[in-house]
This record gives sequence, C-alpha cells and structure tokens, in this order.
Amino acid sequence: MARNLKIRDLTLRDGQQSSFATRMNQEQIDRCLPFYKDANFYAMEVWGGAVPDSVMRYLNENPWTRLETIYKAVGSVSKLTALSRGRNLFGYAPYTDEIIDGFCRNSIQSGLGIMRIFDCLNDVDNVKSTIKYVKKYGGIADCSVCYTVDPKYPELGFWAKLTGKSNPKPVFTDAYFLDKAKQMAALGADMITIKDMSGLIPPRRVATLVRLLKKNLSIPVDFHTHCTPGYGLASVLSAIIAGVDIVDTNCWYFAEGTGAPAIELVHVFCKKLGIETGVNMEAVAKINTQLREIRKELNQSVFGTEKPEPKAFNPLTDTLPDEIDALFDKAIAAAQRDDEEATLDACRKIEAYFGFPAPNELVQKAEIPGGMYSNMVAQLKQLKAEEILPRAMELIPTVRLAAGLPPLVTPTSQIVGAQAVNCALDEKAGRPMYTNKSSQFVGLVKGEYGKTPVKIDPEFRFKICGVREETPYDTSKYQMQPNPELPEAGGVKLAANEKEVLLLELFPLVAKTFLTDMKVKAYEASKPAEPAVKAEEKHAEEAQAAITGNTVTAPLPGRVIELKVKVGDTVKAGDEVVILEAMKMENAITSDYAGTVKQVLVAEGQTVATDAVLVEIA
Repeated sequence: MARNLKIRDLTLRDGQQSSFATRMNQEQIDRCLPFYKDANFYAMEVWGGAVPDSVMRYLNENPWTRLETIYKAVGSVSKLTALSRGRNLFGYAPYTDEIIDGFCRNSIQSGLGIMRIFDCLNDVDNVKSTIKYVKKYGGIADCSVCYTVDPKYPELGFWAKLTGKSNPKPVFTDAYFLDKAKQMAALGADMITIKDMSGLIPPRRVATLVRLLKKNLSIPVDFHTHCTPGYGLASVLSAIIAGVDIVDTNCWYFAEGTGAPAIELVHVFCKKLGIETGVNMEAVAKINTQLREIRKELNQSVFGTEKPEPKAFNPLTDTLPDEIDALFDKAIAAAQRDDEEATLDACRKIEAYFGFPAPNELVQKAEIPGGMYSNMVAQLKQLKAEEILPRAMELIPTVRLAAGLPPLVTPTSQIVGAQAVNCALDEKAGRPMYTNKSSQFVGLVKGEYGKTPVKIDPEFRFKICGVREETPYDTSKYQMQPNPELPEAGGVKLAANEKEVLLLELFPLVAKTFLTDMKVKAYEASKPAEPAVKAEEKHAEEAQAAITGNTVTAPLPGRVIELKVKVGDTVKAGDEVVILEAMKMENAITSDYAGTVKQVLVAEGQTVATDAVLVEIA
C-alpha cells in the first residue's frame, strides 16, 4: 500500500507574510477559496503570525472575519491552522490564563482546527496553557520545537588555549531537540513540528531529527522550513525520505525564496517515490491562476515594482525536459544515501531552472535569520553607522551567550541583534559594552521571557537588570486594556464583545485605532451626510502648516508607539523624540537638531512609511 504524506499549505499566512508583507486583502483571499475547497490539503495555515495585526493595521479589516470567512468557504475539507507564540499568543506580552482561555475558545468556535504553538526560548512552561485550552475546546495542539544552531564562536588565541580556556560545548544537539519534543508530548501535544523559521537546517540534520522523533514519539511529526539560505527544498525531500508525516509547502507563485518550498516540486518528488499526498493538483493549478494575478497586484501596491516571477509550471500538464527530470531522480537517490552535497546540488539546479531566487549566501554563512540581519542593517542605517556592521556581527555570539543562548527566532533574534549593535556602538565610543541596552534585552536577561537554554550569570544579570535572581514576568499584575465609551461614535464601547476585547488585549494600539475607526464610520453612516462645503472647511482646518524648519523623519517603516515631545518643547541634538516600533523592536528616533518643536506630524498608534516626517524643529 502506498505511503501517505500530509501537506499543510501555508500560502494564505506564512507564504504571503514571507514574500508579500502580509498584504493580501479579503477580496484577494476570497478569489482563491472556491479552489481551496477542492484542493484537499490536510491543513491550511490562514491565521496567526502577522495576519491579525496586519489586516487591522494596513487593510482596515477584522481578523476574526478573515478566519470565519475562510472557514465558511472551506468547511472541514482542510483543517485551518494558526501560529501562536505560546503564552504571548499573537501579541508580545505574557497573558493570563483567562485571556488564553477566551482566545482559544473563540478561535476554535470561529473555525480554527489546529493551533501551532511555539516559544522563542523553547521554554516548555510557556506553551502549557495554550495546549490545555486548545484541547479543552476540541482543537489540535501542534507544538513546535524551534530549530536553531550554536553560535560560531571566535577562534581562541594561543594564550587562551595555553591557559586552558575553551569555547562552550554545543547546546542545540539532537538530544536537546528530542528532550523538548518529549516534554511537549507529555503535556498533551497532538503533533510535533520541527520549526525551522530561518531555513538553517541542512538535509542530513533534518533527516536525523525526523528519524529520532519518529523512533521516540507516537504522535505525527511535521517539518516546517524556508528556502532563504538554499536548504529548503533539499531538506524537505530528505525529511520525506526519513519518514516525516506532514510537510509545509506554498503554492507556486508564493513559494521558495524567503518562503517554503513549492507543493508542485514536492508533488513531483512524491510521484516518483510512490507517495500519496491526497492533494488535488488540478485545484492547485486554479489557485495558482489567481495567485499569479494577486502577486502582480501586491508587487505594485506594496513594493511599487514587479519582482521576477518563476517560470510557469503545472506538473499535471507540463513535461519536464529530460535533463531536469533527471535532476529529480538524482536528488532522490542522493537523499536516500544521505549524500547532502549531491542532494543540495540537484535541488538548487531544479530551483534555478524554474527561476526561483538563488540562495542567500550571507544568511547561509552567518547562520542567522535573514530578518535579524536586515533589522541590524536598518538600525545602523538609522544611526548612520553602517561601518560597524562587521563588528556587530562578530559580537552576536558573545551577546547571545551572555543572554542565555536564546534560539534565534522572533523576537529573541531581533533582541540579540539590536544589542550586538548597541555593544558595537559602545565599543566605538570608548564606553563599556552594555552601557546602552534595549528594554527588551533587559527583560530577556531578567527572565521575563522565560527560562533560557543556558543559565545566565547572576553577576551579568545584576549588571543589566539590577537583580541577581531570575525574575519571571508576573501575570498577576496584568491589567486589562481600558475599554472606554466613544463620544465621537455616539457613546458606544470601544470593544463591543469578547472578540473585540481580545483584539484590544493582543494589539492595544493597532486594535484601538481599528475599532475606533470602525465604530466612528458606523456612527457617521447612520447620520445625515455632512454638506460637502463643511467637509472641505473641516479638512482645511486640519491641514498642517507648511514645513519650514528642520525635520526628524522615520528611518524605516513602522508604528509610532510613543511621542516623547510636544509642540513648544525644547530639544537638543541627540534627544529622543519618537519611539517607533519596527520589525517587532522599539526604535528610539532622535533629533539631529537643537531647537523648539514647531509641529508634531504624527499620532501615537499611527503607521508611517520610510522618510515620513515625524517632527518639525524650528
């Protein structure tokens, strides 16, 4: 009897997030849904990650409507899945069990079938509550072990070796990942995912891990990866041959590059291996017809340019050239004999033939996530200190080890990268390292994110946080977000029901803006239309004064989370004027000029583009 392999399609969540900044609107999603109902994927990832935040922030749409609409269209043909950050859910703060309970209940009632749960430290304690409540309400708890690698420590000098010093022993061993998986299974996990967020796991390593987990666990094993450094397709093939139960893929026009491998290429491999996926590839071809047009729309609206698309391919109707077909056979044979180099060579040639992006060699060699690197570059660009990037990269292992060797996954990858930049800046200015530290780094070292893979030196913790003992985040002090009445919307509550309250808890600023706008629009629609002349006069009154002074601009796109100044304040060069959240990190925006604040041109909660004027200083 043929072996079955289940496919989880990521296109509508991770696929669009990885390649198109999570900008698919509901109308674009709706175009694809009739064909998804026929595609028969085991599961479809449609929610979580950046989706709930982005649909409110950029599209002015309701996240719950996104989930409910997809469920109404697809039903139980495919299980709908979401990605959550354990106790942090979709937000960035640890939440109480009451909120986790309400969130899981409402998600499952709205159509969610599987919750994929991970923790940025692989701290199993942080996933307990979500497992409990997902299962309580009839959902499937998919627990992820975040794959990461040990740092490349600097080469020890002669004197260090002579005095007996050595670099730390490896932490992220096969035994480490198996132990985490076993702990999660003991808590009730219904499946385990090897979650390789950065695409850093090579074929031989994933094959070893899959065999190890399959031997020691009685629950299904899923493999999730990305193609950024060039391992993705080859590693998925190796995982399949090693016996993995489920693999994550994207449809053709949203696949590869920074995303997951293409289902079409996996289909060819499986057909040659005699493996059944159960996926209706005719329906997938129809999905791709829609995605090709949506890709063009997103390129123009989000990036303002046309990114090269892969060569069209339908495995049901297109005949592969003999030399390309032979590459599929070579890749399979190489993976079966654990020949990693030959597997990678054949898979990369296949991807090149179809016009998919080449491997990102910088990410591959540095063994850090691409997003972590781009965040560091953006931070240094903002500070006009790009020349210290090499030194900041060198400091990553030192900073990461001092902070307990956290896995490099959101948000810890950004926290470590930003602190390495701060340390390089301190060093350049002749200050002791860690003179400047982000609030997130302080929280990580203090213990607010959970238990780190290795213990943090109490003296280092005291230096950074002022305490020697690990101090977890105290959820008993958690305060619910205010839910005021809105006079401008006729006195209705900001959040009218439990689902809106949950949005407010998870995304305070974004949800406040979204819900206020929604309530005001509904109220305005119920009143007689305002005369056009009055609307014009109102617009004129609100128009900003002409800018004649010096300006502080946004160095990168983000959201204003705090204004540090108001009109009339006196500032010095170097003073903080705005705190901008970008790439899930808080960035302090400083003034290059001394003077008096003439205009503040943004509001807290507002999303701004690169080079947007934030403050005028006269």
